[in-house]
This record gives sequence, structure tokens and C-alpha cells, in this order.
Amino acid sequence: MATRKLRVLVIDDSSLNRRGLADLIAQDGELELCGVAQDGEEGLKQALALRPDVIALDLQMPRLDGFTFLRLLMAKRPTPVVVVSSAGKKEEAFRALELGALDFVARPSRRSEERRV
Repeated sequence: MATRKLRVLVIDDSSLNRRGLADLIAQDGELELCGVAQDGEEGLKQALALRPDVIALDLQMPRLDGFTFLRLLMAKRPTPVVVVSSAGKKEEAFRALELGALDFVARPSRRSEERRV
């Protein structure tokens, strides 16, 4: 019996990061990319229209940042959100979790990648 794939919406202002997450999702047989957005305002519209199972969210974005997005989303349509952000400060992670995010994943910065080489 085939199981339904988990539908994921990716919200990130970086086209490189959106493409990277989309590629990871495409490689996972249990996930399906249902949409992408380049800022929180567009992401909120898509989240309400597409009704994804989970959202991958950046925090630092123009027009509507991730924190405001979380407040609005949780008031209108609570949805599981995993924050994927280079903003790796503990305060920001805790704030996102307090606003309803399920988890916070710090995206490696270019500097940390250079140190590993």
C-alpha cells in the first residue's frame, strides 16, 4: 500500500537555499515539494492556499520576516514549521520555538564550510 508523501512548502529569500532544499526534498521518497516562496508574505499566502503538511522557513527575509510569519500562520492555520536558518543565535531559535516552530536547524555558513576543508 502506497503511503501519501509529506507535502513541504519552502520559504526562503535565497534562491540558492530554496533550490538546495528543493533538491533534498526531491531526493527523499517520503517528501513532496508543494510550493516555494521567496519571502514571508508570499509564503503566508501559499501556506493558506496550499495547506502543506510542513513548512521549511528562513527567519531573515524581506517584506515579512520569519517571526512575523510564524505569529500570523499560527493564528490563522497552525501548521508544523521547521526553521532552517543561518541565523544561529540561541535567542532567535528559542523565539521561533516560542512562536510555534517545531524545530530549528542552523544552516551551515560559508565560513563553517571553509573551516572544514
